[in-house]
Amino acid sequence: MTDRHPRRRTGRLPKLDHGSTTAFAVLMLVAVFALLGMVIDGGNEVGARQNAVDEAEQAARAGAGALSMTALRQGSVQLDDQAAIATAEAFTVQSGHPGTASVVGGTVTVRISYRVPTSILGIVGIESLPVSASASAVDVSGVTQGS
Repeated sequence: MTDRHPRRRTGRLPKLDHGSTTAFAVLMLVAVFALLGMVIDGGNEVGARQNAVDEAEQAARAGAGALSMTALRQGSVQLDDQAAIATAEAFTVQSGHPGTASVVGGTVTVRISYRVPTSILGIVGIESLPVSASASAVDVSGVTQGS
């Protein structure tokens, strides 16, 4: 007859799964650090994205204010496309994240893209996260009254 309970014979369990607890603990530690990194570095990325949106919006508004002086002297409100692009791009440089600007149909559009470094996710090989934003603005002039 075989003994179904190995502990009764020797007083110890057989060492069939020796080291499996260590492997499990290491995997759980990596998972906890990855989760912590997603929370901390993800939060930093969300904050940086909001800042990028703010910068793009302000740059677009600055560009939309670049009106053509010639057109103003003639009594019309018209955007100076080249001045609008230069003003918007200069604003992005001043804010610390250079971007690109374009003008289509009197609307100034600004795009900003950059990467934010990670604090915790670098442990699992993610050194930085991408951040990008885009915003548009148009100059509004005059007051219209309905009847």
